[in-house]
Amino acid sequence: MARVRDVAIDEVPTDVRPVYQRFADEYGPFLNQVKIFAHRPIALRHIMGMLLEMADNPILDKRHLEIAIVTVSAINRCDYCVAHHGPRLLDFGLSREVVDRILDEDCPGLDRLDRLVRDYAAQVTRDHNRVRDSQFDALRAHFTETQIVELTLRITLCTFFNKFNDVMMLEMEDEAAVFHQGAGNPAAGGANEPSDRG
Repeated sequence: MARVRDVAIDEVPTDVRPVYQRFADEYGPFLNQVKIFAHRPIALRHIMGMLLEMADNPILDKRHLEIAIVTVSAINRCDYCVAHHGPRLLDFGLSREVVDRILDEDCPGLDRLDRLVRDYAAQVTRDHNRVRDSQFDALRAHFTETQIVELTLRITLCTFFNKFNDVMMLEMEDEAAVFHQGAGNPAAGGANEPSDRG
């Protein structure tokens, strides 16, 4: 159970309801997240609305986007986000082992470009002040500047979601919980749950 109550769709202003409904229906099993964001309709409208708009107008390969998100979420030990985004890596043909070992330097199943994205996401998350020009140059060999901006935006936004979800103690939706129960990933094991919960 989350630390604050769920807000139902009929409690939000009518102009925000389409974003609430569409995010709940189309973005993935994130209903519990939407119910918490709905406490602040402005945030729901703009943050979830931005994610929906980016999904409608993709400029990044979704495989690379999900590799970045799972990497960041594993570093931040956000069970909720790994459980929601890990299955998307499976949809792109990667194995459960990739999800579980995404932070391993020699993670099997990742090609050179996958590792470049993974390593950039890890560097930005662990020590953003030490992203080197050489790493940026390597990205430029494969991505446009606009793509690099979006990749960086999504990496840093992911840390926001990781922290928000964990602090609010969002309950996993059933679909994500099934994936999480089979986890051997770095985020598994309840490491992000405070011992004084309850």
